Amino acid sequence: MTLPVADLPRTSGSRRVLRRLLRHRTGVAGLVLSVLFVLVALTAPLIAPSDPAAVNFDDVLQQPSLAAPLGSDELGRDQLSRVFHGIRASIVVGVLSVLLAVVVAVPLGLVAGYYRGVVDSVVSRITDTLLAFPFLVLAVGLAAVLGASMVNAAIAIGLSQVPNLVRVVRGEALRLAGEDYVAASVAAGARGTTAMFRHILPNSVNALLVQVTVAVPQAIIGEALLSFLGLGVQPPTPSLGVMLSAAQTYFAQAPWLVVFPGIAVVLATLGFNLLGDGLRDALDPKGNR
Repeated sequence: MTLPVADLPRTSGSRRVLRRLLRHRTGVAGLVLSVLFVLVALTAPLIAPSDPAAVNFDDVLQQPSLAAPLGSDELGRDQLSRVFHGIRASIVVGVLSVLLAVVVAVPLGLVAGYYRGVVDSVVSRITDTLLAFPFLVLAVGLAAVLGASMVNAAIAIGLSQVPNLVRVVRGEALRLAGEDYVAASVAAGARGTTAMFRHILPNSVNALLVQVTVAVPQAIIGEALLSFLGLGVQPPTPSLGVMLSAAQTYFAQAPWLVVFPGIAVVLATLGFNLLGDGLRDALDPKGNR
């Protein structure tokens, strides 16, 4: 039985992208790191050696050892357990904020790029205005207005990422709106929403996917910064930013309190950035087959 013609490019294209990604060394390294951090986030309560909030004044500022591979903090709490749960908080905030940004940005970008005119002008001017502010500055400002909590941090980071995503989706909508298959669909009686969500959006997924892999490490850094400033996750809930903030006082006495959370932030952001680079090259239609 012969598969429908419409299914052939999708299947062969997916396999081709996967082959390209697996041949991309840095992309594979990013994929491995990203999957590892996601698995740690999902299983943190199971793999953590102890309760991350459990205080033990007999083990205050213990150096890394076999019993406590990453040592203990100023309250005797196991640093490895806190790093695992801190990674969990970072990934949760990162994923939630990016999902929020996608939900808000995709419709705005599609409407602006497809209908153009006044709608495009309004959306573009607002987007350009917000892009004038650095991402972290915008996130800090929104978090300060919303209040300090994990949920508000995710909202602030997500809204701060909307302008970049709107720009990407709008650009794709502008490019695809002039394609023959979109014009044929409209001529056949399809509504604007049908043309946008059935024809333009599916063909914009590649560009959107690459942008999302860039947005996740931004969100991880944003969460660490907001928590460091006291605008994100609140103690005693573990967070990499909270841990770095609390460790400032003890840096000379216990440098491991800074080193291990810092390494976790660096590796998490590096993994998603490398994955994004690999996906960008793998999804490039001009790449090697």
